[in-house]
Amino acid sequence: MFQQAIIFVLDALFSIFILAVLVRFWMQAFRAPARNPLAQFTMALTDFAVRPLRRVIPGAFNLDWASLVVALLAEFLLQVLILLVGGASPSPEMLTVLFFLSFVKLIRLSIYVFIGAILVQAILSWVNPHHPMEPFFLAMTRPFLKPFQRAIPPIGGVDITPVLVLIAFQLVLMLPVTWLETETLRMLQRALL
Repeated sequence: MFQQAIIFVLDALFSIFILAVLVRFWMQAFRAPARNPLAQFTMALTDFAVRPLRRVIPGAFNLDWASLVVALLAEFLLQVLILLVGGASPSPEMLTVLFFLSFVKLIRLSIYVFIGAILVQAILSWVNPHHPMEPFFLAMTRPFLKPFQRAIPPIGGVDITPVLVLIAFQLVLMLPVTWLETETLRMLQRALL
């Protein structure tokens, strides 16, 4: 029971940081405006880890690779700590599997970021379309909504594309991401034996 409590606390603290670093990565990838409280919080929370790494890993193709590497390393460290708290001693094979598992978990968490952004953007568009956070969420969701909006016009003045994008994201989570996670956990189980 004590192990579960430690794992819960580790997972909660690391997940907040990893989520912030992923938001920072996607925010810069989609050129979301940084003059809002969410972006400011994200930058303040992650600067200590991302800025020094930028000296070693420069951005390329308009992507902040240092942020992505920080997120991956933090997720990997979380997985290793969970394994250690659980009483296992990691072997090189286990570390390789944990690294791949960390990558899959970042994919899952990124999809959750986009699902959350789409929900907030849809609610803001109904409740207060001129809210100061609207440009941020619009920039974060536009790459996913635009292709659907080109194909499906508003029905009775209501844009249903956010619902379709959410369904698509759920399918991605259910099929390839869950399959990758399941297979990686199987490999980890074999490495533990």
